[in-house]
Amino acid sequence: MLQNRHFYHRTIRKVVVAFGTLFNNIQLIRYTKDLSQEKERFRVPLSYGSKEKYVTRLFSDPNLIKSVAIVVPRISFEMTGLSYDSGRKQISSIRNFSANNSTRLNTQFVPIPYNFDFSMSIFVRNTEDGTQILEQILPYFTPDFNVTVDFIPGMDQKYDLPIILNSVNTTTEYEGDFLSTRYITWDLEFTVKGYIWPSLNTGKYIRQANTNIIVSQDPTNYIESANSIVSELKTTPSPITAEPDDEFGFSEEYTNPFEPESIILLTEDGFELVTEDARYKLEA
Repeated sequence: MLQNRHFYHRTIRKVVVAFGTLFNNIQLIRYTKDLSQEKERFRVPLSYGSKEKYVTRLFSDPNLIKSVAIVVPRISFEMTGLSYDSGRKQISSIRNFSANNSTRLNTQFVPIPYNFDFSMSIFVRNTEDGTQILEQILPYFTPDFNVTVDFIPGMDQKYDLPIILNSVNTTTEYEGDFLSTRYITWDLEFTVKGYIWPSLNTGKYIRQANTNIIVSQDPTNYIESANSIVSELKTTPSPITAEPDDEFGFSEEYTNPFEPESIILLTEDGFELVTEDARYKLEA
């Protein structure tokens, strides 16, 4: 079993929404025959669904004369798959931290990189409509376009999603007699370099750190040596009620401190305490 605690951050859904939002405001303008005046302007409908669904609908009514809720031009997209991206993997032990309240802290391991594959289809009846829509999309992908998404609002971690345009292909259908209306399809393939987040954990703030320094003349037995001297250093934030985002310092308190004339040296074997009477090896 992986774990018993349920969690769901909706990260895959957010990737799909972020991708679709890029194309939800594409407008199409139709002009008079001499291209001098604007005749009509409308926003191209965007839907989530497979290409085959719309192709079947268009073939069943090639002239688009039935009163139904589908028209061309139209854009459809869908997520076709996802795969683990080992090239963007971070160190698994790294954590993100965020304040929950005055006494608790949210912690979360770094996200796992995944590549999301998307397929988008543009359905039009004439070439001019298709090229006009394409020219509102292609200039932004060189070959990628970055979108910033706040995946885990409680963690205050915003990530950039590079959306890469892989290919552009077109298909023109002429099936039927000479009186049948043709339709043109533009197929665009994308890769979104996204992430999937692990579970969110909650813990307490660390407000005190204790450090014990053991000094011994016996390098083989620091703890049990009769000559051992223990000095404890207690470190706390100042003020003690400081929050993670506050400006604060540290208060240090020693127990059994070293003699004022003592010095600590860094040697090849570690640290050594030098006093007037002896020289000791340190173990922290």
